[in-house]
Amino acid sequence: MTAGRPVRLLLADDHPVVRAGLRAVLDTEEDFRVVAEAASAERAVELAVELTAAGAVDVVLMDLQFGPGRMHGAEATAAIAALDGGPRVLVLTTYDTDADILAAVEAGAAGYLLKDAPPEELAAAVRTAAAGQSALAPAIALRLMDRMRAPAEALSRRELEVLGLVADGLSNQQISKRLFLSQATVKSHLVHVFAKLNVDSRTAAVAVARDRGMLPR
Repeated sequence: MTAGRPVRLLLADDHPVVRAGLRAVLDTEEDFRVVAEAASAERAVELAVELTAAGAVDVVLMDLQFGPGRMHGAEATAAIAALDGGPRVLVLTTYDTDADILAAVEAGAAGYLLKDAPPEELAAAVRTAAAGQSALAPAIALRLMDRMRAPAEALSRRELEVLGLVADGLSNQQISKRLFLSQATVKSHLVHVFAKLNVDSRTAAVAVARDRGMLPR
C-alpha cells in the first residue's frame, strides 16, 4: 500500500499539545509523514474525504472523545471506514472500557492503541494498519478474547449503551427517546444486563460494570 513512499498520516485529537507530541514522535520515523491535523471528529472526516480524493492519506490516528456535543471518534471512524479507497483508522485514546473498544471495532477501526503506549509500539501499529492488517494493543486484544471466551457474561454493544445511559442518570423513558427504542425494549436490555452481571438493581449493575472495566469510572 505504501511501498516506495512514506506512510501519510492524519492526526485527529482535540488537544493541541497531544497533537504536537504525536507529531514530534512520528516525525522521528523516516517512513512517516504527517499531512494534516484535525481538532474535531467532524473536521477529521472532512479532511479524510478531501485527502482520499487526492490519494494523499494512508492512516488516521483517531481519538475517541472530542468534548460535549461533538461527534464521537467512533462515529468518525465509521464514516472514514466507509470511504471508497479511504485510509485505515487507528484509534489512539486513553479509554479502554468494553463500551469504547466495541464501538471502535464495530465502526471499522483497523487498530486500537492506548496513549500511554511506547513510541515503538505506536510506530509498529501505524505500519501494521497501513499494511491493511489489524493493529490491536495486546491489552485490548486480551479484552476481546476474554469476551469471546465468556460470551454468556459479555454485554452486547446495545446493552453497554443502555447501561452507560443508566450510569449517566437517565430514566428508562429518557433512554428510550435517546436511542429511539420502546420502553419495553429498554427494560428487556436491562433484564439481560442484570442477569449477566448477577445483580438486581440499576445501581449495582453500574457498579459491577465499572469494576469490570465495561464502563468508565
